[in-house]
Amino acid sequence: MKASDVISIQLYSLRNHGDLVRQLDAVADAGYRNVETIGSHFADAAGTARELQARGLKAPSGHVGMGDLRERLDWVVDAARTIGLEQLFMPAFAEADRQGDGAHWKRLGAELGEIARRMEGSGIRFGYHNHHWELAPMEDGRPALAHLFEGAPGAPLAWQADVAWLARGGADPSEWLARESARIISVHVKDIAPAGEKTDEDGWTDVGSGTLDWRKLWAEARSVGAKWMVVEHDNPKHPDTFAKASFDYLARLPV
Repeated sequence: MKASDVISIQLYSLRNHGDLVRQLDAVADAGYRNVETIGSHFADAAGTARELQARGLKAPSGHVGMGDLRERLDWVVDAARTIGLEQLFMPAFAEADRQGDGAHWKRLGAELGEIARRMEGSGIRFGYHNHHWELAPMEDGRPALAHLFEGAPGAPLAWQADVAWLARGGADPSEWLARESARIISVHVKDIAPAGEKTDEDGWTDVGSGTLDWRKLWAEARSVGAKWMVVEHDNPKHPDTFAKASFDYLARLPV
């Protein structure tokens, strides 16, 4: 197995690069063979699957919003299967849902855990994707993310760890990867520019050119069970060049 076999890219990174056809052409040209979808790709799941197949691409993972999960889970599962997903993640709670104490976050975790239980047997593993706000301390001093996971005891709730958001939130990503290793099935691979740089890209940069030690983090993520290493940039100025530079750096790493 080569590193390129486990590298994927979140198509959200290319949302400003034209329509899906142009996005997929760009990532295929950059060397990717796997992508991660977003919720809008579910609207025409069969069409998404055709465009992927035409370029020799697969979408082993995807994101979908909490509204669809709450209101039409069967539709979500059918669309995910049509596209070919094996992992599905809820990427972010609405801002109103993020307000609350530890008990509130436990209730959110319980809700996610129940969705994970309902999806058992579908062939798709369900999990949560973090940002930085889940690191806010609750009344007991522990972060909201710890309460969220505690709210789903015994549930098959997985985690897609966004390492760079953990770092931006002031946490040690290595500690979190070790602490929640049993949940981790995927990792978002993004990088943080040096202080004061790339401000027009919200401080993110090409993977391998920033401040995170991705050689170390890659090895740690793979060792705890991250099957897919998903490249992402929240606001790239040039999405196609970001995709290519990041792939070229990561493809040289040992699996």
